[in-house]
Amino acid sequence: MRLKSFYAKTMTEALHMIRETLGEDAIIVATREENGGKSVRVTAAVEQETFESHNDGWGEPTTSTPQSRAQDGGWLQYDAEQDENAVAEELTDIMLKHAVPEEITDQVVSCATVAGMGNAHEALVAALEHLYVFRPLPHKAVGKNFVLVGPPGAGKTLGVAKMATRAVMAGQKVAVITTDTLRAGGVEQLAAFTKILNVPLEKARDPRDLGRAMDAVRGADHIVIDTGGLNPFNPQEMRDLARMMAVANMDPILVMPAGVDADESGEMARVYASLGVRTMMSTRLDIARRIGGLLAAAHYGGLVFADASNTSQVAEGLFGMSPDRLARILMPRSAPADRGSTTSPGSASPKKTVNAG
Repeated sequence: MRLKSFYAKTMTEALHMIRETLGEDAIIVATREENGGKSVRVTAAVEQETFESHNDGWGEPTTSTPQSRAQDGGWLQYDAEQDENAVAEELTDIMLKHAVPEEITDQVVSCATVAGMGNAHEALVAALEHLYVFRPLPHKAVGKNFVLVGPPGAGKTLGVAKMATRAVMAGQKVAVITTDTLRAGGVEQLAAFTKILNVPLEKARDPRDLGRAMDAVRGADHIVIDTGGLNPFNPQEMRDLARMMAVANMDPILVMPAGVDADESGEMARVYASLGVRTMMSTRLDIARRIGGLLAAAHYGGLVFADASNTSQVAEGLFGMSPDRLARILMPRSAPADRGSTTSPGSASPKKTVNAG
């Protein structure tokens, strides 16, 4: 069977693309909004023989074995003799354990079943790869202005400290700005890190202050901006955030903590996506046992999985999210052994370093 994802501005356009490429017998496996609802991503499947017939026999030959996957241009191929029911049951149990919404569970299981891998972990990796987008943040980002946004307690200040630390370790000249001037201890916490790193820290209370602060650190390779925890369901607070983000060209990153109710996470992501947020940093993975909220946020907000954090230790930093890494977090016991690693992606490292508190 063949599996492919299509991007379009409307569902009608996507369905037309599917019919043109896969034919009338194609089956819709999953749908997802992108760019805050401005476009859609539709994943469809069709039998190998049907695809080759529709394309006048020009379809690529199936070279995959029962235990392997072949990819080319977004296609997935599989041996139809795999035990689909056992994989579907195991993945359904995993999704239920993580409180994943039923709609997303159905899409993950359907996509994984169509992918037809030899075990549940491989099938889950294939499904996540087609249903979500993964794009880790660059370690070196010249000319970039990153602004971390999100609800209170998400870990934005810690995320800023980790990003600044990584930049310094990469030999870059980084500057930090905080707009979190009202929270008690907010500025002091960030100042403690920037002082150790010998990184300039500027404060801004409003858009005008932010513009001045950015001018003051103009010589930096890139700037990381911390913001206060705002209520995404308060229109005025979101308008204030939008004004801050409009000061200069910024790459906004939604800091989303794991362990939050999936419906709440999905609604929050939709709000931030409406402000132009396209990227998500997943945090608190070390203390969360149910991460369905992260899948819901990425799904309903059309967000890209970027970096993630599984420890409060600043020097441990961030790790780039990937389909395999996310699958290991969702089902660690079933994941293949990670060579060279002594800790799971969802657990804190035992190393002792500076604690952010």
